[in-house]
Amino acid sequence: EVQLVESGGGLVQPGGSLRLSCAASGFTLSPYDMTWVRQAPGKGLDWVSFINSDGGRTFYADPVRGRFTTSRDDAKNTVFLHLNSLKTEDTAVYYCATGSSSTGYNYWGQGTQVTVSS
Repeated sequence: EVQLVESGGGLVQPGGSLRLSCAASGFTLSPYDMTWVRQAPGKGLDWVSFINSDGGRTFYADPVRGRFTTSRDDAKNTVFLHLNSLKTEDTAVYYCATGSSSTGYNYWGQGTQVTVSS
């Protein structure tokens, strides 16, 4: 079965950090560009970050640039999103997906909840 499974979310205080993981099963991630998006309560999906298939190019949305970093470990068939200096407005469900906004998305994970609160 083809799956993307996110993990690593949780409750963290403002200024804290988390590392989200997106692990693939049933297929190999290495040929795919990868995207992270998030959905805040009552809002639509917001694009967060992109990493290309060889990990050589990354892009970030303005609200997270300088605080979030995406990386990949193809040996582990996993993509990561490192969240630093978290703010209350980062509270959302975070999803990973194969592909990009320009080529379309093939597979989606189920999401992992990140809550930033004191």
